[in-house]
Amino acid sequence: MTGDSALPQPGAAPFTERTPRVVAARKLTRRAEREKTGRFLAEGANAVEAALTHALEDGGKVYELFVTERAAVQHERLLVTAREAGVPVSPISDRAADGLSETVTPQGIVGVCALVDRPQETVLKPGVKLVVVLVDVSDPGNAGTVIRVADAAGADAVVLAGDSVDPHNGKCVRAAAGSLFHPAITRIRDVDAALKACSAAGLRTFGAHGYADTELDQVTFDQPVAWVFGNEAHGLPAHVLDTVDLAVKIPMYGRAESLNLATAAAICVYTNAMAPRQGR
Repeated sequence: MTGDSALPQPGAAPFTERTPRVVAARKLTRRAEREKTGRFLAEGANAVEAALTHALEDGGKVYELFVTERAAVQHERLLVTAREAGVPVSPISDRAADGLSETVTPQGIVGVCALVDRPQETVLKPGVKLVVVLVDVSDPGNAGTVIRVADAAGADAVVLAGDSVDPHNGKCVRAAAGSLFHPAITRIRDVDAALKACSAAGLRTFGAHGYADTELDQVTFDQPVAWVFGNEAHGLPAHVLDTVDLAVKIPMYGRAESLNLATAAAICVYTNAMAPRQGR
């Protein structure tokens, strides 16, 4: 416990599910409301901690932190950090927490944050070394996991291209486990424009494709790379495979026919990230 407690004041009535600020926050579970307000919900200790660090160190914005009595006791250090960042901390009831959560067992701590995606020209610029591009990736859990992989591998940016899921979707935020606030994120509706922007930034584009002629262990990583991954069910469209500099497949040494998106992305991106450290 800290000497100057960051917990909400004893006797303070918690906000309920009908409190206007809670009602407004609950609307952020919908994409249209997120895009209208420029805000989203970061639920759970990992996401909240990353959001607050982003606010303190990188100019991010957390507008408010909602916390149940139980979560306030469990995560007092985060409440101290919120106070240091000038973020209001509002106590909420358990029912209000249920309404703000999209999980079966809410953690009871939710931040209202500014959207993290940035204009492409501030993200895809000369000097970036490793970028991950998701094309038409529809599953938010997969997208969040790939963002987490990109963060762990030290990627500079993640591009969500075409009809890819909103990275601020609650399931995506949870799957990213705080990593949504680390690599630069940009959304580019036009896939061809996304690939051209990567090339203009000096990146070679490698498309992950199960039927490519070139295997991953044959690739040399002597230039900055943008890894391009496709939809979970259909992979990369033919026109994208025709556009990328190189199509690459992961060799299969066993009897599995394929790998899921997140696993394939982890193998490709980490192989790329480790290559300079291994002298490749």
